[in-house]
Amino acid sequence: MSWFSIQELEYLLRIILAAVCGGAIGFERERRSKSAGIRTHIIVALSAALMMVVSKYGFFDLQGHSFLRADASRIASQIVSGIGFLGAGMIIWHHRTVSGLTTAAGIWATAGIGMAIGAGLYGVGGACALLILGVQMLSHWEHRWAPEIDRIRVCMPENGAEIGQMFEIFSEQKIKVIGLELSRKKRGELVAEFHLRFPGGLERKLLTEQLEGLKSVVSIKL
Repeated sequence: MSWFSIQELEYLLRIILAAVCGGAIGFERERRSKSAGIRTHIIVALSAALMMVVSKYGFFDLQGHSFLRADASRIASQIVSGIGFLGAGMIIWHHRTVSGLTTAAGIWATAGIGMAIGAGLYGVGGACALLILGVQMLSHWEHRWAPEIDRIRVCMPENGAEIGQMFEIFSEQKIKVIGLELSRKKRGELVAEFHLRFPGGLERKLLTEQLEGLKSVVSIKL
């Protein structure tokens, strides 16, 4: 007696194919040291495909009964809602900086790919997996040519009067200030951490020398 019918083997193939597509996306994410890697993406894609198969074909034996009104779209809508909660848990707000948005969006898209393949739309699901991989790789190649973003920590006296002069130096060097975080040490000294977008070709050593030339600057750390 066979465990699987021919139809069930096709459903299993859909689930495996969804897992492969999810694994490919997760592999790219894991190479970038993101919070959601291969295992997470495989599980999301596989489970989404499984639930889609159950949604479409799991109630065939109840068809024809007057008491049952099956709606295949209801499970699909619940998958989208559930993945939204999973993605929200990957978004981190830390020191006025948001991270994890791309990973959360990738998980959401991976679930969509699993749903498409689970519904039998092999071409659509596979093409979308390739598109997502292409977009993610293209964004990282673009960052290599874009102006660099770096951080610099400057320790100064508690009044922080040098911050205005630092902004003048950044402006002269065409350095864009993305963010500024201020904190205090136990001795009362003020620590300013600048998030800077450097123009291409600017040497960090030149900027460090200019900042060190300011009076009362205690230390600088790149």
